Formats: sequence, C-alpha cells, structure tokens
Amino acid sequence: QSGKSITAEYLRKKPICKEGPGDLSTDISFISVKKASQHNLRSIDVDIPLNRIVCITGVSGSGKSTLIKDVLYNGLRRLKGKPADNPGSHESICGHEFINDVMMIDQAPIGKTTRSNPVSYVGCFDLIRKLFASHPLSKKRGYTPGTFSFNSGAGRCPTCGGNGFEHIEMQFLSDVYLRCPDCDGLRYRPEILEIKLDIKGDQKSIADVLEMTAEQACDYFSDYRSITSRLQVLKDVGLAYIKLGQPLPTLSAGEAQRLKLAGFLADSSSSGKKGMLFLFDEPTTGLHFSDIEVLMKAFKNLVDSGHSVVIIEHNLDVIGGCDWIIDLGPEGGEGGGQVVFTGSPGQIINCKESYTGAALSGYLSYSEDRLKKGQKVIPQKQFEKSIINIQKAREHNLRNIDLEIPRDTLTVITGVSGSGKSTIAFDILFAEGQRRYLESLNAYARQFVQPASRPDIDSVSGIPPTVAIAQRTSRGGRKSTVATVTEIYHFLRLLFVKTGTRYCPDCRLPIAPKHPDAIVAEILRDFAGRKVAFYAPLVINRKGIYTDLARWAQNKGYSNLRVDSELKPVNKWPVLDRYKEHSIELPAGELKISADNEDDLRELIQKALTFGKGSLIAGTGNSLRLFSTQQSCPRCSRSFGELDPRLFSFNSKHGWCPECFGTGMELIGFDQEQTGEEIWWNDWFEGTEKVCSGCGGKRLNSEALSVLLNGKSISEYTAITVDDAGELFRNISLEKRDAEIAGSIISELLSRLDFLKQVGLGYITLDRAAPTLSGGEAQRIRLAAQLGSNLRGICYILDEPTIGLHARDNRMLLDTLFDLRHKGNTVLVVEHDEETIRRAEHIIDLGPGGGKNGGNLLAQGTIKDIINSKNSITGKYLREPLSHGLFRRSVTDAQWLEIKSANMHNLKDIDIRFPLGKIVCVTGVSGSGKSTLVRDILYHNVKEKLSSGKGPFIGCREITGWDAASRILEVDQRPIGKTPRSCPATYVGFMDEIRKLFARTPEAVMRGYSASRFSFNVEQGRCSACQGQGIKTVEMSFLPDVNITCEECGGNRFNSETLEVRFKGKTISEVLNMNVDEALEFFAAHSSIHNSLKLLQETGLGYLTLGQQSPTLSGGEAQRIKLVTELGKATTPARFRKAGKSANHTIYVLDEPTVGLHMADIDKLILVLHRLVDTGNSVIIIEHNMDVIAEADWIVDLGPEGGAGGGKIVAQGTPQQILKNKKSHTARFLGAFLKSQVTSRK
Repeated sequence: QSGKSITAEYLRKKPICKEGPGDLSTDISFISVKKASQHNLRSIDVDIPLNRIVCITGVSGSGKSTLIKDVLYNGLRRLKGKPADNPGSHESICGHEFINDVMMIDQAPIGKTTRSNPVSYVGCFDLIRKLFASHPLSKKRGYTPGTFSFNSGAGRCPTCGGNGFEHIEMQFLSDVYLRCPDCDGLRYRPEILEIKLDIKGDQKSIADVLEMTAEQACDYFSDYRSITSRLQVLKDVGLAYIKLGQPLPTLSAGEAQRLKLAGFLADSSSSGKKGMLFLFDEPTTGLHFSDIEVLMKAFKNLVDSGHSVVIIEHNLDVIGGCDWIIDLGPEGGEGGGQVVFTGSPGQIINCKESYTGAALSGYLSYSEDRLKKGQKVIPQKQFEKSIINIQKAREHNLRNIDLEIPRDTLTVITGVSGSGKSTIAFDILFAEGQRRYLESLNAYARQFVQPASRPDIDSVSGIPPTVAIAQRTSRGGRKSTVATVTEIYHFLRLLFVKTGTRYCPDCRLPIAPKHPDAIVAEILRDFAGRKVAFYAPLVINRKGIYTDLARWAQNKGYSNLRVDSELKPVNKWPVLDRYKEHSIELPAGELKISADNEDDLRELIQKALTFGKGSLIAGTGNSLRLFSTQQSCPRCSRSFGELDPRLFSFNSKHGWCPECFGTGMELIGFDQEQTGEEIWWNDWFEGTEKVCSGCGGKRLNSEALSVLLNGKSISEYTAITVDDAGELFRNISLEKRDAEIAGSIISELLSRLDFLKQVGLGYITLDRAAPTLSGGEAQRIRLAAQLGSNLRGICYILDEPTIGLHARDNRMLLDTLFDLRHKGNTVLVVEHDEETIRRAEHIIDLGPGGGKNGGNLLAQGTIKDIINSKNSITGKYLREPLSHGLFRRSVTDAQWLEIKSANMHNLKDIDIRFPLGKIVCVTGVSGSGKSTLVRDILYHNVKEKLSSGKGPFIGCREITGWDAASRILEVDQRPIGKTPRSCPATYVGFMDEIRKLFARTPEAVMRGYSASRFSFNVEQGRCSACQGQGIKTVEMSFLPDVNITCEECGGNRFNSETLEVRFKGKTISEVLNMNVDEALEFFAAHSSIHNSLKLLQETGLGYLTLGQQSPTLSGGEAQRIKLVTELGKATTPARFRKAGKSANHTIYVLDEPTVGLHMADIDKLILVLHRLVDTGNSVIIIEHNMDVIAEADWIVDLGPEGGAGGGKIVAQGTPQQILKNKKSHTARFLGAFLKSQVTSRK
C-alpha cells in the first residue's frame, strides 16, 4: 500500500505474459540441436528461434546449463573455428550459418586489477583521455592521452601505481586498503590534476570525471555524442548508478554480467555488427524488479538490432516476458533431461506437465485486488521452552534415569564424587552431540573418522551442537603458551609483520633497501674470477604442486626450475608433495664475474630482480647468498627476506631458537623432529629444567627478536600480564599508516584480553608455558576462547570452572557464564561450588553415593526445589552446612617454619611464618603468589635441604625451622600412574597382597602360578592382545584418538588361563572390577587389605573400582588416593608438640585438595587432614574453599590483587584474627560465609 516504495509499485503490477511471436515456421530461422545426450540429457532435439528472446527453464538439475553451455556454446564455437572445450555429446547443430558468432555472458568476474574500470570496459576512456590531451595546457606541457592513463605512463601516481591505495594482505583478517598518502586516492600526480575540462561552466579534472556515475557523466558530456553513446549503454543495462572509475573486481556477479553486455552493446553500436547469438546464465541474479525491467529492455534492444538472445532463467517476470520458452525436466538429475514444453509464455500456462507453467500461472493470478484486501497475518506459534530430553540413561552407573534439561539456561549437575555427573555431561550429551556431527559427514570423510558408539540410552532429543571445556583436556605442549592457546599470539605475529621495524641482529641498525648498483659492487668484490649462478626466487617456503608455475616458465623459454635446491625439468614436471613447503627459483643465468663484463652482470642482475620481485639468489655450488633491493643492513650488508608471520613462530624452523627449538628450555634429547606435545615431555617429564642459554627463554631466534614495535620485541610484549597487555594496547601509539593497518588487529587482541580478564586470569603472563597452568586455569583459558567465538545455539559443557578461583574471582566467572547464556547458548556445568549452585537456573542432583551406589536422580529444579528435597544430599548440606566450631589448635607452643625475604616472581620480599603440627591455609585471589610461596619456595627448598642439606635457598634469603621435619611431601593432583595398567590397588599397595591370595589358591598352586602371574604388567598372565590394558587405542586422524574394548579379553586384561583361577569364587578380573565398598566386605578377614580399603572409603572414594585405570581418575581423586597412602604410613602417636621433632614428622603440601569434591566429600577430607595432623604431621594447603579455610589453625592471606598487584602479606594469623582485617578479600568472604551458615541453620 506504500506510495513511495518502488518495490510496492512493482508488486501492484500484474506481469505481462506474451502470446508468442506468431507463426515461427514462415519467416524465422532456427538453430537446431539434434540428439543432445550429455550428462542427463535424453537424446533430445531442440529448435531455438533466432532474432527472439528465448528462455530455457526447468527445475534445478534438469539439464539447462548442460544444453546451453556444454553442447550449444562449445559446439557453435567449434563450428565457427574458435577455440573451445570439447562440446557435450550430440549428433549435430544446424543453422549456425544464420549467426555471425556466439557469446556466453556469464557471471564470472571481469578485470583482475583495481585499475580496470567500467569506463575503460565500454571503450569510452580513450575518448575522454583524448579530450583532456587536447586541452591547451596539456599541449603546452606535451601531455598525450597516455599521460592520463593510470595503467602506464608518467601521469599516474608513482607511489601507488595508479591504484589510489595500498593493499595490505592481513591473512586471517580482512585485508586493509589504505588511501595513498601521496595522491590521496586520486591516482594521478598533482600536475596532471591541474588540467581541467570546462564544460558548461563546470570544471572537472580527470579524477573528478572518474568519480562521476554513468548518469552524471552522460549529462556532463551531453555535447560529445561519441562519448555519451558509449556511456548510454551502461544506463541501458541498469548500471546508471555505477561510477566510471569503480574497480571492476569490486563489482557483484550480476553487475559484471551486465557490464559484459554493455561492452558488447557499445562495440556493436559503433561497428554496426549484427547476427550475434547471446547466451545468458541467470542474468537477474541480485536484481530488483526495476532493474529486471531495464534489463529486459536491453534484451529487446539487442533483438531489435538484429541479434538473438537465449537466457537460462528462473525469474517469472523474465519467463513471462520472453518470446519463446523451452522447458526441460520434468525433474532434476536422472528424472530430468527431457523437453517438457516449447512455445510462448501464454501457451505454457496450459501445460499440465510443466512445473514452470504452473508457477507462471499462479504468479499471473496474483492480482492487485488480492493485495488491496490484504493478507492474513499468521500469528507466530508459541513454542514451549525447548528442552534437551534424555530417556532411560543407563551409561556406566546411571540407573535408567530420565532427564529434562532446559535449553538457553545455566544448568548445574551436582552430586557426590562418582555419582554420574560426568557421565551425563560428557559421555552422553557431549559424546552424542559429537557423534551426530560425525555421522553428518559424507562417506569419504567417515572413512577416516569413525563416530564413537552410541551411549547406553533409549533416546536423546533437542540436543544442540556441543562444545566441551573439560579439565582433562591437554593444556598444551612444551611450545604452547597462554598467548598461543588463546590465539593472541597469532594476532601479535601479524601485528609485528605489518607494523614492526626490522633491525640487523648484529649491527642493531634498521634494515634499508639495497640498491641494484650496490648488489653489482658486492658481487664483483666477493665473486671475482668465479662462475656464479643467478636465481630469481619465485616461491619461498610455500605448500603446493606448482604445475602452473612450471608451464609459465616453459612459455618464457626456461627448461628448468630449481626446486628445494635441485634443478627440475619444466616439460616433465615432477609431482610435488602438496603438503610440504617448497622453495622454487628461476635460473636466470650464469656468468664468470669480471670487471670486463659488468654490463652483462648488470643485465643478469636486473633480469633476476625483475622475476624475483626485488630479490635474487647468487653464488657458487652450495654457497648461495640472498640479495634484496628491499631489505639489507647498511653496515654489514646482510640481506633479509620480507617479514613473514612464521618468523615469529617458535613452532616453525623459520622462527624458533636453533638451540632449544622453540621450547625456551634446555631439554636433553629434544630436537627439531619433536613437537613438544609428546607425553614424555609433559606428564612423564622428571628431569631438571633450565632456561635456554641461546635465547634466554624467549624461544625465538635473533632475527625474530630484532624486529621491534615501539622499541620492544615480540617477546617483551608477551612477557607482561593480561591486565598490563590490555592497558598497553588500549594506549598504544602508532603512526597514521600503521594505526590504520593495526586497527582490526588491536581490536581482536583487546577482545581476547578482555575475555581472559573476565574469567579471572588478568594476573597471568602471556608467555606462561601451557604445561605450568593448573587444570582450572587451562579450562578458563579455553572458556575465554569460546567467549571470543560469539557462537549462538551451542551447548557448552564445563567441568568445574571455578577450580582455582578465589570467592571474589568466582563471581566474575559466573557473570561470564551468564554472558554465554545470554548470547543464546545452553550452559551445562558440572560443579560443587555452593555459589554456582545457588545462582544456577536449573539444578540436577545425582547420588546418593558414588559408583554402584550412585546414578540415581535425587532431585532437579530450582535452588528452592533442591533445598526442600528430602532426597537431595546437596539440599541437605545447603540446609545444614558443615559446622565449624571455634576450637582451633593453639599456636602459642608451636615450632615455626619461617621464610625470610621471599622474592620469587611477584612476591615482594616478604617474611612468612608457618606453625608446624597445624593445619595452615594459604589463601588469596588468583595470581597473588600462593603457588610461588608454597610450592616453588617452601616445598622445593625444604625438599632439597632434607635430601642433601646443601645448596643455596632459591627465591628467598633464608628458611629456618625446616629441620624439625623428617620429610616434606607434595600431595598434588598429578596422575598416580602413567599407563592404563596402573590403578588404585597398585598405587596404594594392597595389590601385592591380593595377588598373593590368588597365588595361594589350590588351582594356582597346582598350576605352578606365582603371584606375578596375576599382574597385568607381566607377560605370562596378561592378555597379549592389549598388553594388560583392557583397551586398544584407535588413531582418529584429525580428531582425538578413541579407546575401544579389547576384543581378545573383553576388557578383562588377563588371558583365559589366568582367569580360570578363582579366590572365593571370583577371578582376579572380577576382584579388580569391585568398587571399594564391595571389596571392603569381600576382604573383611584380611586386615592389610581391609585397612587400606577402609581409608579409601573414609575419604569418599568408596565408589572407585580397585582396577580403575589411573589416567581416567580426576585430579581430585588422584590426590585423595595419595592422601590415603600417606594415612597408611601415619601411625606415630600425637606427641609432636611435647617431644619436639617426631621421627616420622612429615610436612604435607596440598594444592586445592577440594577440587572435584562435593560438600559431603569435603566433610570427609577435612577429617583426613585432621587425622594427619593428629598423628604428628603438618599440613599446608593452598585453598579457596571456605569450609577448609574455616577449619584452619593458621591462615596466610596473600594479595591484595593478582600479578603485579599481589605478592604481599595482607594478613596472617588465626581465623578469628583474619576476620578482623578489613583489607583482606578472604576475610570479607569468610565472614559472610560463616554468617550465612548460621542463617541456614536457623
């Protein structure tokens, strides 16, 4: 109903349907195609009337393009003696004598350079340049038409070569186009722009004319018919709006097609040439109704000028406006290839077999009356909130449960350890999401990647694409850093390539281009009397097969190219490895160097520099030298290639330090063939680590470190924290050109830095090695990367993202998770943290126990639903939090371990006291220096002193009181075993006793089996197929490897003979498949085994199976198993405070032992820690969990912030003393925590 809308005007119009051109048999010539059978064409005969607009229609795949392009176009070209591809299969083409030539006008781009433009394409620019050359000032200065060309000549701007801008390739970012600073984008020298035409009192320079649209130019040059006749054709094909100087590569496909038509119309109008057959392929693509009307007028003009038009088209306005229709079909593919109808648009609407006729008939009936009445507004269907529905889940220990997880919400799955949380999140939801994606791949891709098996469930529906951010994922190898993992380093490398300044590593002078005369002088000096070969570099360390390059060289008259230092013939070009980097040079020639043939030398150098684009390689034998007119040191004449991002990569031979191969460390045995991802350099590495003396830990070679940006190398930019980097890049000062280039790069850098800050990692340095990250830090880094992806409709699955976070940072992380959710994603979190549970929109509580005692759905819903549920263990602890009495062990009579002047990393020369024989908690925000103090200074120094008593203190001036202990042990979360053959039974130590029991059975004695027979580390008893692992690993190409059950032993690990021996009716495999709770009863009569099992149960590990493979254990589970092993040794009575040093006094160092623990499990952990201290030991814990902090006898609080803002003692003392400190973040949250407990009990 709009009166202003052009679209509305065309919608109101009823399309005109032609009745046909009359009797085609009398006065019309045809081109007849006989027996066309290419592809799916069914040996069809087609007659195409000439001097008409003919439309070839049909459903997709019906054979239209095959008929017109493959058969008709190529066939006619061959008949006219023109070069063409082999025509599609047909018997004959008759009537070609009625046309002069055939032209295919498709949508392929026209013009390869930005200097090509519409006014040149239609042949009008020559006329305009002649007009400018005839100007009096032009004649006075001797300007010719060529002066006004920006393709050549002296008139164009020499800086930009007539382009008007500088094109900066930005690799994985959008390329940057910078306006030329000399001509300001006008393409010409200022003197040329002084020439101005004065037409109708309006003065215009050549640059002004190129800025005109076709319509404006027609008005301006209206008195110059030779010019306007060619410009008019642009208007005739609907390009009146296009600027005369617009670069052709910027045109759309539809614009390019119409410009091709305009070019022919301009030529034919001047030459009077007739009898052409034009073939168009969907010319209406991208056109508005009004543009289609203009295009149809242009087609009519072609026909009126004596030409013929054939159009492949689906647009009903075009079909209805044509003179003749040839409809192919009736279906696509094998169901097509037949002529369904030929005739006029008025006739096809009556053809019942034609889909085109039906569509055209419906389109014609869409009348103005219908629009006036208005269409019914269809109300949007109100959908219920979508859910992920899991039916009858039985995977692992799940008890046939049904779950509904609301989408686009933050859902927490909680429950005691082993209750089935990870099974739902990762083994069902993530695995099923991944499996469905893999099954969507085509058969070719699936042959390399077999999808994982379906989880044991009846069904799962409503599942979106899944992304897992788990703790157990590799943190990265020896060459990975925070910057590389987050892609920050990718953008830094690009920034240095585009805006960095190169300096000579030896002379520290900026690199300057070397003049060709200087190259001549250097070669004359250094190679006098020797025969020197000259090569032009064509390809430098790039992947590909380069067949086209060989063909090019052959056409240039060269018989060989030098490929990777070997000459290869171009006429028998070898098959190069497309996935390997190659360097290819053109042999420009050889010459014996002498002052007598300097002219020949100059000619040869110029030839090599021309082909090598400013670079050449010269030398004898293997002694080759690179020369460049672009990059060389003005003092020592050392030449350099162009800056490349690989120069700054320590994963590439082009950039890494040649001594450490990019690791930054002196690792004995590490070489360039290794990636640093190998497990022996990470999880299994036990050697000493020493900073590389070659690069000082900076990982890069001297050439890379000599490129500076604002006076700093790339290693200096990565040596700062995330917070400092954000501040630096927000305030970075760059020159105008560099600022324009760097704009998008800095935007990407700041975005990623902000996301890292959002997840509480502002304190971390960008060059921090990935293997040194904690599990929580590594997970949050991956979370930050996902935040930067801006994906929507994803189900993000996270495994305890709050690990390693102080309560203050925890709130920032939760805000970040809600940001993900607000973007339209589903966030599913496996979590035990109370604040996360309380803020979740939906909670799923599993239990009641772990392992076989778990797998039940106890409760689900809102936090209120969980608290009110009588079945929920989580609800119970939320209602009745752990009780923290006021009793604490006194420190008045304690012996003290004191650290003087701790100054490692960000520690600010602090003095710290630890009371021995107590539970000491070291707290503080992330990055405040806790791990540095406890692990790097306390643990490593005391361990060294207790083992050797020698060596200086590292990271501090002195440590006193350490000799009161007999040993120090770090109970960390590293795996308890390196292979799948290790398990809790072997680590704790009772596996030996179990094997002895089996060896004493009558059957074993009769067979002569010793205890070693029942070990899966010994060849005689274990399964030979899987080497006692029970699984086999299948490599999955570009996806993570998949573990499958061993077919030989069925996962039992032992061979059939060994499994014939039974103890109390159970095989060794069945015993190892028991969980701790079951084994406790089974071995009740065997105290040595029973005692260890009892300790495992008391620490909340009753659900673990005795033979569970160590690599599958979480970090928290591994840590508690280590604690159990220590508890088994801790038998000395509590006499430490009375009798001084205990013979078995151990200082236990723990780093976040609550990781992976439910509130119920934390209760058990606290009892274990108290038992360790009560038996005469000391416990020093790095912890954020308020329940553990509240149980401490002494607290050391570091901060106040992370990174450079940390490293100070904010408070140290008893919990009561800490609570009084107003500066402590820990005190603030601990006070609120204790107060909330009182409120909850009420």
